[in-house]
Amino acid sequence: MAFHFLIKLMFRGTMSLESSYPEFRLNQSRYDQATFLGRFRHCLDLIDPRTLLVSEAKLYNSVKLLEDFKNGKLSDGITNKELWEAQKIKQATFHPDTGEKVLMPFRMCGFVPFGSPIVAGMLMPNPTIAQTIFWQWLNQSHNAFVNYSNRNATKPTTTAMFLKGYFGATTAALVISVGLSVALRRSQKLSLATRKLIERFVPYPAVATASVLNVVLMRKDEVSQGIDVLDKNGSVIGSSKVAAKKALFEMAVTRAVIPIPILILPPLIMTQLEKTRFLKSRPRLHLPLNAFLATMSFAFGLPLGLSLFPQKSQIKTKQLEIELRDKTQDEIMFYNKGL
Repeated sequence: MAFHFLIKLMFRGTMSLESSYPEFRLNQSRYDQATFLGRFRHCLDLIDPRTLLVSEAKLYNSVKLLEDFKNGKLSDGITNKELWEAQKIKQATFHPDTGEKVLMPFRMCGFVPFGSPIVAGMLMPNPTIAQTIFWQWLNQSHNAFVNYSNRNATKPTTTAMFLKGYFGATTAALVISVGLSVALRRSQKLSLATRKLIERFVPYPAVATASVLNVVLMRKDEVSQGIDVLDKNGSVIGSSKVAAKKALFEMAVTRAVIPIPILILPPLIMTQLEKTRFLKSRPRLHLPLNAFLATMSFAFGLPLGLSLFPQKSQIKTKQLEIELRDKTQDEIMFYNKGL
């Protein structure tokens, strides 16, 4: 019920802001990607979990509608709204580079509904070491497959690269979370109440460090191989190591920022709520309230973090390698940063 209310609150609210739809642009965002607000609203479309419920028939019709538009065979009466909604469904379901359907739990639109229970588990008060290990392992496993499923796929990611990123991130998360928890519990300089309060924030440094490490380990070969850069018409000009470094930096920053509201706000709020007479007299509400706050923070924190940089990022041509500058007259080139 709480999750259903949240979805209605977020996405009905954003839809009500649109009294009309702009002229449709294939493979372009409906919103201005040069502004944070435009990117935020674009990300709300990307993570909208209602697209998980789209039937196969509607998905097929959406893809066909976009193909008809591309080939100039669009039927009369098709509106911009129908085209934008068809593109939203396609972008939420298929990888932009490979064109393959992404499995539901690893789509960006599935990140919140599938990830919220994990976040709630990590934020449980007074966890045992075994619980800490389990939730951190499960979180990094989910994150690894989400990262892989939404990577820049213009260059192949081998199984070895994936496993290196997965085990590196999981090890980092477990070492940091368990290490900090054990250190806090053994500390003699802090009161019991202070130790328990600080322990609630242990998931953030563990998750943030592991998330950044996962991205770096899984995508570091892109820096040596380069990633595809495209001109304004979408034609591939070549592979750029400079663009790859920029994409990796943007991804690392994004992965470090996303957990801040998700893993910091709920403990702060719960610490204050636990002092109230209402919650003290209703201890059974602690778990569902914690889960609700985790879901709320996840639903708002994810698009905020993803909005820091556009998915289809750009770079000045003069910043690219010399051999690429000679292949185009465009001043700006584009690349898929990944999500």
